[in-house]
Amino acid sequence: MPKRALRRALTAALTALCTAALGLAAPASAQAAAQAADDGPLEYVALGDSYSAGSGVLPADSTAPLLCFRSGASYPKVIADRIGAELTDVTCGAAQTRHFASSQYPGVAPQLDALGPETDLVTLTIGGNDNNTFIGAILACGSAGILTAGHGSPCKHLYGSTFDDQVEAQTYPAVKAALEAVRAEAPNARVAVLGYPWILPATADPSCFLKMPVASGDVPYLRALQAHLNAVIERAAEETGAVFVDLSQVSEGHDACRPRGTRWIEPVLFGTSLIPVHPNALGQNRMAQEALTALGLG
Repeated sequence: MPKRALRRALTAALTALCTAALGLAAPASAQAAAQAADDGPLEYVALGDSYSAGSGVLPADSTAPLLCFRSGASYPKVIADRIGAELTDVTCGAAQTRHFASSQYPGVAPQLDALGPETDLVTLTIGGNDNNTFIGAILACGSAGILTAGHGSPCKHLYGSTFDDQVEAQTYPAVKAALEAVRAEAPNARVAVLGYPWILPATADPSCFLKMPVASGDVPYLRALQAHLNAVIERAAEETGAVFVDLSQVSEGHDACRPRGTRWIEPVLFGTSLIPVHPNALGQNRMAQEALTALGLG
């Protein structure tokens, strides 16, 4: 039996036993004591992909499956530390929506298995790996940008609306179905879905090409793709009763083109993280703060 459920059962049994022994209705003070005993730490489950796992941020989580690249300093761990929650962390790098209901790697259980009626809080990022949206688009545009030495918009000309079409037709319904499954498994939980912080600025920065080799015309193209991805995740959250943590405003000016100490996302080249194009420790801390604020927990 889960710890919180066990506490509830023991508290109820003890209260009933004492009441029966005295032959009296439980006084208000006893009811208050029982409620206080029930109010243990929040049962918090962290789901999602590498942006939730903190992939690339040291120290690594030694208890996690090796292929999940989970960090000991991810935003779920920051949240749990700040509010004293009891964290079950099943985040995993490269996770897609389908890995909520199916195993991602041998020996790694479906992420939904961590949920139950006793779960109080769930946070996640998901959808960026569906259809290979993040890595596929960045690699495609990076390769095209190198070939044109950073000029023009070769990626946009090659792929047009392909990535956006996939986000709308495939990622949106997959994220919505995943959130509905979370609600079914954890009906009593508050669920917070974080958007993805900005990877690129709104317009090209010539000095950034060596770190993020994307052609100048493709910078707004990729930025618009990320905005579309976040928009369908927000839509899915609203339609399933989840809290959407919008990072678009607070992450402005903290993209991968910014200097160390300012950026939240590490660049493809000359970064400080083991895994590029992912939040660094500063980014993970700010994601935690925004989630806590959106949830009214601090």
